[in-house]
Amino acid sequence: MNFDLTNEQEMIRNLIHEFAEEEVAPGANERDRTGAFPEKIFEQLAELGMLGLPFPEEYGGSGADTISFAIVTEELSRVCASTGITYSAHISLGAAPIHLFGTPEQKKKYLTPLCQGEYLGAFGLTEPNAGSDAGGTQTKATLQGEHWVINGSKCFITNASYAKNLAITAVTDQAKGTKGISAFIIPTDASGFSVVNNYEKMGLHASNTTELILENVTIPKENLLGTEGNGFKQFLATLDGGRIGIGAMAVGIAQGAYEKSLQYSKERKQFGKSLSAFQAIQFKLADMAMNIELARNMVYKAAWLKDQGKKFKKEAAIAKLFASEMCMKVCDQAIQIHGGYGYMKEYQVERFFRDAKLLEIGEGTSEVQRMVIARQIGC
Repeated sequence: MNFDLTNEQEMIRNLIHEFAEEEVAPGANERDRTGAFPEKIFEQLAELGMLGLPFPEEYGGSGADTISFAIVTEELSRVCASTGITYSAHISLGAAPIHLFGTPEQKKKYLTPLCQGEYLGAFGLTEPNAGSDAGGTQTKATLQGEHWVINGSKCFITNASYAKNLAITAVTDQAKGTKGISAFIIPTDASGFSVVNNYEKMGLHASNTTELILENVTIPKENLLGTEGNGFKQFLATLDGGRIGIGAMAVGIAQGAYEKSLQYSKERKQFGKSLSAFQAIQFKLADMAMNIELARNMVYKAAWLKDQGKKFKKEAAIAKLFASEMCMKVCDQAIQIHGGYGYMKEYQVERFFRDAKLLEIGEGTSEVQRMVIARQIGC
């Protein structure tokens, strides 16, 4: 077993760490306050070749691996979780389904511009009445001659305002249950398709979270993604990879909260000595460091298994579950260490706390992760 990063992975970590410190961190608080989307940052990430990082070079990608994707997601999330989730969703939800299930023609047409950063990727799965029960999809697609006609709605969709095409799921055969769900590529400028951006969120204010409305949206027959009736299986496979991204986000947010807490504990004086001299604070920081390291190792293991072409469903669920719950605990303790200052926006850890909560919900709640793990161990 070799826990060392490759030269390429180390180079990517150093590059994105510096980029995060110099370009992403300075405006993070202001973006959180105003909700301004980090467009310039993603233009710069595209120039660095990060928006197609784990995809083949023939489609404009960088040909890197899933561990590298996790590293970039972690480093961005360490300073700005809104940037981290935008990046993770672009790669693992927007581009990945096309890479996994698209025809060569679809990959050339839709994956290439995503890799080159011409626009961001998005994926329409969740519906008002189909969250954890994704098999309860109600959006319908009907084949009429050479075209599919789609009606329905999606909610809590990341990046859709900045996408030109996105993948969605819809029922093509009601009688077949989950085997009657298919996936489609939808142009966002299609007649009858609208993106509504009016959510008021607890955190992740600078990320784009939208509702999709589809009213008699007509697309060519060839916009079917993968095999008809395989959409449910396809999006489950997509979510497996996405959970590595959520796990990496959690590690990054926790790392950021830990670093600020460690720094604060050394600088803040109480009862004549620094907070870091008190055993109660030392134990909190030690627990933070321990749990972050454990979560990071689990995220990297899931990513490594994926890169090796091995089964990774259980490991991705474990990584996502442990890392997201760990992250909430770390952020909670970060506020505690900061005391009254931790409750103030100036010290940033309250932003990390607000941003962290979604990670226990998105891409399968903690309860769903436990269901996935239970099935994988034979329960």
